[in-house]
Amino acid sequence: MGVAYRQRHRAKPLCRVSSRNSVVARTGNAERLDRRRGNARKYAVQGAAALKSARQGVFMHYDFDAVIDRRGTYSSKWESAALRRGAGRNGETIPMMVADMDFACAPALQAAMHRVADHGIYGYTSYAAEPRYLGSIADWYRRRHRTEIREEWVAYSDGSISAILSALHMFTNTGDGVIILRPVYGRFTGIIQDNLYRKVVSSHLLNDGGYYTVDWDDFERKCAVPTNRAFVLASPANPVGRVWSEGELRRLAEICRKHRVLFVSDEIHSDIVREGAEHRTILSATDDWSNVILVGGITKSFNVAGLRCANVVIPDDTLRGIFTKEFGRRMPSPFSIAAVIAAYDESEEWLGALNRYLDGNVDFALGFLRKRLPQVQVWRPEGTYMLWLDFRAYGLSDAEIHHRIYVDANVLLQDGLIHDSDQGECFQRMCVALPRSVLEQALLRIAAVFA
Repeated sequence: MGVAYRQRHRAKPLCRVSSRNSVVARTGNAERLDRRRGNARKYAVQGAAALKSARQGVFMHYDFDAVIDRRGTYSSKWESAALRRGAGRNGETIPMMVADMDFACAPALQAAMHRVADHGIYGYTSYAAEPRYLGSIADWYRRRHRTEIREEWVAYSDGSISAILSALHMFTNTGDGVIILRPVYGRFTGIIQDNLYRKVVSSHLLNDGGYYTVDWDDFERKCAVPTNRAFVLASPANPVGRVWSEGELRRLAEICRKHRVLFVSDEIHSDIVREGAEHRTILSATDDWSNVILVGGITKSFNVAGLRCANVVIPDDTLRGIFTKEFGRRMPSPFSIAAVIAAYDESEEWLGALNRYLDGNVDFALGFLRKRLPQVQVWRPEGTYMLWLDFRAYGLSDAEIHHRIYVDANVLLQDGLIHDSDQGECFQRMCVALPRSVLEQALLRIAAVFA
């Protein structure tokens, strides 16, 4: 299929049946459709009210300081293999390695989950049966990101990594190169070389005191290699926290298009940005979408990774035809459908409050590090809730840094080598999406073992 893409074979458009007609035809019950239309109007009014409140800086009180015990809830963070093996002593380990948040979800989301659960039947579902599903996504991109997308461009995926893996499988071949900008989320490397047997092609970002920029000459050299057929971008950048500018995104897109390289933009963290920063989607940064696939969703911004709800946006007819034919129409759970609508239509105010709290956590951590661990170099991230910590000034080995933090301090971060196997030694990634009191406790422990 990679060859087919490179040669621009035209795929036949898929037949689409309107959600309205398909619902009526399947149920024969116009009253149900009227009820859905009424819900759509209600959600639109609520979303507009929330947006107005958020813009005015008026927020309900959301208790992000509450410490919630997540043990016994199947949490891969709080019941990870490392904790089960006994790395956690007396249940006092503080895990800060997984990119999810220790905050309760937005009230509207919780209410939506209860409504679905209380119904009592959890059978096969289709997002085509709910007009607001695709409408909520399109409205969100228009409101939040100044990006106009058509509903037919959107496909459901059970996760951002699943979508990226599928795109690379369809549009590249075994042995082809896939370009990434290191340091970058470690799972990219895993799916490229371990799942797909493609070659990881690293273009290292330039590090200026913790602020990372693209090495443009190196990136173009990598794109010019004929067997390097795809590029995957983390936008915002995980773990280094860059929110790419419109100019940077446009230049990346132009270089990829010049060399016929597929551009996959992973924007799953797009709604977690610092005050004053603005995420630009790849679709808003370039007018030519012939080689562009955008991956997004609510999993990170609304803390629902366990619900498996992401989306793929593909404006180009040829790309979308190939992708949809191979990918198929995936089936979300009823919880996923309800979560997307509740998040995008009813929870924008909560997201604004969350970002304000995360801004506070980031600034608290940076202030602490300046006073208590001044040799740690860290730059204030523009986006995500990750800090990329540079411990090289201590002159310790990577193994010693790991031991002090993970064993002596009993805090689990994520080793830098996971995100950059070439230059990540003596770096650590820290997720600060947790109550501030727990963040302070973790920082105090780490400071004590480096005193």
